[in-house]
Amino acid sequence: MIPILDLSRQYAQLKPQLEAALLEASESGKYILGPNVQAFEKEAAEYLGVKHAIGCASGTDALILSLMALNIGRYGGALNEGAQDEVITTPFTYVATSEAILHVGAKPVFVDVDPDTFNLDIEQLEKVLTPNTKAILPVHLYGQPANMNDIMAFAKKHDLKVIEDCAQAIGAEYQDKKVGGFGDLGAFSFFPTKNLGAMGDGGMVTTNCDELAERVRMLRVHGSRKRYYHEESGMNSRLDELQAAVLRVKLPHLNRFNMNRNAAAYRYSELLKDVTCVQTPCGSVPDDVTHVFHQYTIRLLTDEVGELVRDKVQARMLELGAMAMIYYPIPQYEQQSHQHLGCVASDYPQSEVLRHQVLSLPMFPEITAEEQEQVVAHLKTALSEMGLLNAPEPAGV
Repeated sequence: MIPILDLSRQYAQLKPQLEAALLEASESGKYILGPNVQAFEKEAAEYLGVKHAIGCASGTDALILSLMALNIGRYGGALNEGAQDEVITTPFTYVATSEAILHVGAKPVFVDVDPDTFNLDIEQLEKVLTPNTKAILPVHLYGQPANMNDIMAFAKKHDLKVIEDCAQAIGAEYQDKKVGGFGDLGAFSFFPTKNLGAMGDGGMVTTNCDELAERVRMLRVHGSRKRYYHEESGMNSRLDELQAAVLRVKLPHLNRFNMNRNAAAYRYSELLKDVTCVQTPCGSVPDDVTHVFHQYTIRLLTDEVGELVRDKVQARMLELGAMAMIYYPIPQYEQQSHQHLGCVASDYPQSEVLRHQVLSLPMFPEITAEEQEQVVAHLKTALSEMGLLNAPEPAGV
């Protein structure tokens, strides 16, 4: 079975360094905001080209801390005034993005996505702008940067804050600048499956603003600058010292990991170039963007819009010996936890199509060319058995 991801291969490559780092951290007796966290924050800031990087407990917490630091939702007093702050974001992503907005008492306002990049559609922003809009939260989905020039221009025009969700895109670049340094704040995840993954949960907030950095540092330790003196209600969200030790070992290898992902992505695209019913992601990457392919996600272009075709292909590939995953089958506006928002699916036609067409193939830095060839062979077999392999491209695609 070819897995969607194999973390053990990376561990095997770095085993001596990882075990030495973990042992040293364990023996130090300094487990909370210790020397590894401090060093990693400095090293990560240098790598990303930002002034400040602040470790926290998870990528979700990084989003929440960013919203809190910008006084959005209950942290800006909006709830007490009877108005609800709004944050514009995408419905086609993991739930943590909109969940964080809800957590601070603000309202996520969704705009549809671009059918090629799967990122937030800039043309839709003006349509949902209201006096209550306080920020834009774009997601660099699957490792491809969103159009930050246009997003930042729109934000400046309307006096909005910007928080970048960089959970899937560490190391990705837009016009030679790494994501996480465009907006007021950037939020990163070090969940084990990420391009830079820890051995558990972990996250980070980035910013070039001294005041915001100071506030995030205070908020992550119960709203305290000085021990036992609490200026406001914060949270307990600190990057674990052991996880920081792991991340410090891996960070110098991140560019190599991402280059391997890029090579694998373009190999997939070459293997699939003659399959008319498959849209590959490489063709939608502009020249001024560096995609880091957290996921290699194809679209199955069929006239039948519905999960049956895609799900049957996924199931058949599994039978043949290759895993594939669906990110994401349920847009945020259809999550049970979001029903009170009153969203209508027809307002998001691109997301509705993509949810039934996207399929992510195995992707990790250590995947071999032979494994990729086998994955594509299984995909072609599944498509052929369904009469789709040599079918003409559907009209309107």
